[in-house]
Amino acid sequence: MAYWLLKMEPAKYSWEQLEKDGETLWTGTRNYQARNHLREMKKGDSVFVYHSGEERMIVGLAQVVGEAVADPTASSGDWSAITIKSLKPLSRVISLDEIRNTYGLSVMPLASQSRLTVHPVSEAQAAMLLKIGKTVMG
Repeated sequence: MAYWLLKMEPAKYSWEQLEKDGETLWTGTRNYQARNHLREMKKGDSVFVYHSGEERMIVGLAQVVGEAVADPTASSGDWSAITIKSLKPLSRVISLDEIRNTYGLSVMPLASQSRLTVHPVSEAQAAMLLKIGKTVMG
């Protein structure tokens, strides 16, 4: 099982909406590096859901339930989408500032590549995020 971080713009689609919907087709990625990460994601992989925009924090845990398919929102190009389902909110949200100032997390692409909407998270980073977020996976 792998770990990933997905960014959501809460004004367009929020963690709260994902919880309400239960699952969603995660679409709209228009960055080649992020698209390639989507194509690497496997059913059962764990996802840290991050609110971008003004909030800038990890808010919940989700799981990949559908592997990469052609993005139906793309009018041209070779883009992908995945299906995720909500698992649970973090007991304690984790801000971008906290990530940037925590040894081991400050090297995450989230801290330096602000436009990258999906990226892998190492097992050690996932364990740290769960500990800081006071949340157990599963």
